[in-house]
Amino acid sequence: MYPHRVAGRPTRVASNRVLAGLRSCPSKQPSIVREDLMNLESKWLEDFSALAATRSFSQAAERRFVTQPAFSRRIRSLESALGLTLVNRSRTPIELTAAGQLFLVTARTVVEQLGEVVRHLHHLEGGQGEVMQVAAAHSLALGFFPRWIAQLRNEGLNIATRLVATNVGDAVHALREGGCDLMLAFYDPDAALQMDAEIFPSLHLGHTEMLPVCAADADGQPLFDMEGEGSVPLLAYSAGAFLGRSVNLLLRQRNLRFTTVYETAMADSLKSMALEGLGIAWVPQLSVRAELARGELVVCGGPQWHVPLEIRLYRCALVRKANVRLLWRKLESAAPPESL
Repeated sequence: MYPHRVAGRPTRVASNRVLAGLRSCPSKQPSIVREDLMNLESKWLEDFSALAATRSFSQAAERRFVTQPAFSRRIRSLESALGLTLVNRSRTPIELTAAGQLFLVTARTVVEQLGEVVRHLHHLEGGQGEVMQVAAAHSLALGFFPRWIAQLRNEGLNIATRLVATNVGDAVHALREGGCDLMLAFYDPDAALQMDAEIFPSLHLGHTEMLPVCAADADGQPLFDMEGEGSVPLLAYSAGAFLGRSVNLLLRQRNLRFTTVYETAMADSLKSMALEGLGIAWVPQLSVRAELARGELVVCGGPQWHVPLEIRLYRCALVRKANVRLLWRKLESAAPPESL
């Protein structure tokens, strides 16, 4: 039984809340509020969320415990009530239209809020707060997130979190489609596609650097000399990775002679290869604190070889979860962060 059903009937959803953020989307239907909009069923919103998650009508229907024809009719009913095409059915797997992407955030929020209200009314919360979904770049998930959450808890902000470590592209996709509440990432000012700051505001959480590191010899000195005349073995980021773009720009500016011996998208994998003495890797300082302190890795270049990084936290302004708003207000009023 769905938490927002009352007396076995699906909840009707008021149109104004559901349509927030959709007014700028193109539609073939007249721009008027029709009576159909007052008859949106909450189960249609859950159907649409399942379809967005699976990108398949058959898989979504199975997840929703209905036949595929019935599921398809419900999605059609939702589109008809809205006067909008939400799904591009000509693509496999299916894709959401621009209107569908915007509506997905609102649909998930409405379903979530209905569930919260009903749980509260029936005293089903049991004292447990909301779980905050966070998508984070791999290096930040390991090197930053634990200390950050511990600091928040020490300051009296007891929040429950669920962390997903992923690449930046998938994290952006999750934030845009409502798959997470927050995204933790390094700021990329030169990215081809920047998120709209009005819809996806961000906060500065700190700054760090990418350092060129390698294993040490018996005397504690770097195995490789970047200032020498010979070529050095480079442990590189895969093409398209943000950290890789920053490193490649530096290498072009400094005219370093190198031979790429290994590629990956993950900074921690580069660190592991560097620990084995296989080359030089540029990794965030927060990812190699312990290894530098133990002397297992050494910095093999001066400040001119360092790459500054800014850590930012992103949210979607269309999502109104109470714990997200509480965290955001606290961070906005906090003292400026220190270098990490």
